[in-house]
Amino acid sequence: MAQPNLSDGSLSAVPMMRAVPAVRVQDWGRTEYRSAWAAQEALVTDRLAGTCGDTLVFTEHDPVYTYGVRPGAEKHLLLDEAATAARGIALVRTNRGGDITYHGPGQIVGYPIVDLAARKDLHAYLRLLEQVLINTVGMLGLAAARRPGKTGIWLATRKIAAIGVASRRWVTYHGFALNVSCDLSAFAGIVPCGITDGTVTSMEAELGRPVDLAEVKRLLAAEFATLWEGFAAGGAAAPETPAAGPR
Repeated sequence: MAQPNLSDGSLSAVPMMRAVPAVRVQDWGRTEYRSAWAAQEALVTDRLAGTCGDTLVFTEHDPVYTYGVRPGAEKHLLLDEAATAARGIALVRTNRGGDITYHGPGQIVGYPIVDLAARKDLHAYLRLLEQVLINTVGMLGLAAARRPGKTGIWLATRKIAAIGVASRRWVTYHGFALNVSCDLSAFAGIVPCGITDGTVTSMEAELGRPVDLAEVKRLLAAEFATLWEGFAAGGAAAPETPAAGPR
């Protein structure tokens, strides 16, 4: 299937050390979820065939609730399908890890299509994605961190980014979703990620000012390139910030 409106836009590949080829960065703009999923699958096939290199995709999705593969995820949808449709929110069951979440405009979704063959460790890869997000929002004034036993990044008990990945023969797809300026009221229709002891927030809600999506994507791309370089070369995992517990 053809990729939906793909172009490199204003984002360009970020140079890395010679041992690790540069990661290609693509900005797909706004996409319908199923079309973007199909485009990811096509990129995974190309990466496995060696016809493209590692790629970091950015997109914003049309409003959608997506289920992950965690058992019982469907119980965390608080609306029936008619109610979600009336609100203009699609409903899609996916093959990524995790529970139910929301995607919509103002949320930066990142899909790294990268080969973990040099280091077959999905848990370490999840920690890398968390560190990319922690470093990025930190540069914009937010001290986010991990919470014990929970994937994603947090400001105390307020979740600002979710992560859910899948892989095929060690090539990854799906990825992360960072709430920048999205409509947080959409999260009221679900139990986000199945977590009952936390809430959801966004960068704009925390900072109290507009945040430039293009600037956030630029920082994310640079942080991913920096941390991926060591990871793909078989080096140590990204250093972890202290985990943030409920307070």
